Amino acid sequence: IFSKQHFVSFGRLGPCRVWWSFSMAAPVRCLTIAGSDSGGGAGLQADLKTFAARGVFGMSVVTAVTAQNTAAVTGVHPVPTDFVAEQLQAVLSDIGVDAVKTGMMSSAEIADAVHAVLLRQPPAVLVVDPVMLSKAGVSL
Repeated sequence: IFSKQHFVSFGRLGPCRVWWSFSMAAPVRCLTIAGSDSGGGAGLQADLKTFAARGVFGMSVVTAVTAQNTAAVTGVHPVPTDFVAEQLQAVLSDIGVDAVKTGMMSSAEIADAVHAVLLRQPPAVLVVDPVMLSKAGVSL
């Protein structure tokens, strides 16, 4: 963080002191581990929108791909467990995270794999949102 002092003239008020501050800190890095919602209203898409609105750098690990819209979930395809762990390790080993938010895990095996990786590299903040049903009541 640095500040710089400037003098600015405001007509009859004379010179006034103005401070400009700029933060050079890196943005907060938030990772969502969740399912993908093709309709964009839930899952990792909603999480990434929230991260962006809060001014943080958002990343994602996809646990499942869904076919859904505002009315129904018509299909759910889990991502292979080893690939979920590979995505997570790729992000943690290079970019790093300040916070992790979990959503739909889609299987106990995926939840166990995520748990194992996060035990080895725990985030400072972990938010667990145990998503098991869609808004329409479909099991995820």
